[in-house]
Amino acid sequence: MTLVAMVVLVAAVAGLAFSLLMTRRRRAPLERLIEEMEKVDLGRPGPLLPRSIDGVGETEEVERIELAFLRMMRRLEAERRRAGSAALQAQEEERTRLARDLHDEVNQSLTGLLLRLEAAREAAPPELEAELAETKALANQAMRELLSLARQLRPTALDDLGLKAAIAGQVEQLSRGEIEVEFSADGDLSSLDDDAQLVVYRVAQEALSNAARHSGAQRVVVSLRHCDADSGVKLEVNDDGRGFAFDESEGGLGIGGMRERALLIGGELTIESRPGHGTTVRLTVPSPPRDPA
Repeated sequence: MTLVAMVVLVAAVAGLAFSLLMTRRRRAPLERLIEEMEKVDLGRPGPLLPRSIDGVGETEEVERIELAFLRMMRRLEAERRRAGSAALQAQEEERTRLARDLHDEVNQSLTGLLLRLEAAREAAPPELEAELAETKALANQAMRELLSLARQLRPTALDDLGLKAAIAGQVEQLSRGEIEVEFSADGDLSSLDDDAQLVVYRVAQEALSNAARHSGAQRVVVSLRHCDADSGVKLEVNDDGRGFAFDESEGGLGIGGMRERALLIGGELTIESRPGHGTTVRLTVPSPPRDPA
């Protein structure tokens, strides 16, 4: 009786161990899949999924989960792009409205002010002529700055001439001052859609503005190039200015806005800077995703 009980016990233990082993072997692919899924960063574009998640699983259950996960990520990426496009459109519409208001209303008010100043100068006594002339010069300067701001709010050059020419125009405007600016553009940028071109333009605009207003730079180098079908388009703005510490980077540098715009189109923005060593802004915009075969 004791021998029979021992045999039964050994058989039960062996059966349990075999069952646990088989269960573990069946669960291993699923656990590996879960580990890979946990690595996915939803703050980055869908094409950066781990290569192991390709819709082909070691078991039927894993394959079904992979396919479902891929479908979900494609829907999320499509929704991200739709939401990003809507957000960019709303931002540009607001900028267009502000530019129109500045041009049509504020500019007209300044024009009226200039006419009144001219009339007052003609009728004023000689001792006030110099002061009125100075006031008129300030009003003319305000009008020029207003028109420049209106042009920055709505980049008509981007619509009329294209991305390369629009950024070249920004570079030319900056080079009229005391800063030496170098610009190079290589490759075909036709793969970029309108939203992506707008984001590249705005990031270049913000980076050049920071270099001119905050960095104290003497030289700025801007490059725009299309690398290949996988790498997409890269923008780089490098200055030799004073740089900054990242705990000070929110003080009017617009870094948060640049990052947000890059994310809306699935791009990646990196900024390298430290005090005394200049600043480099890099924006990478991936090529449009290709549908899997």
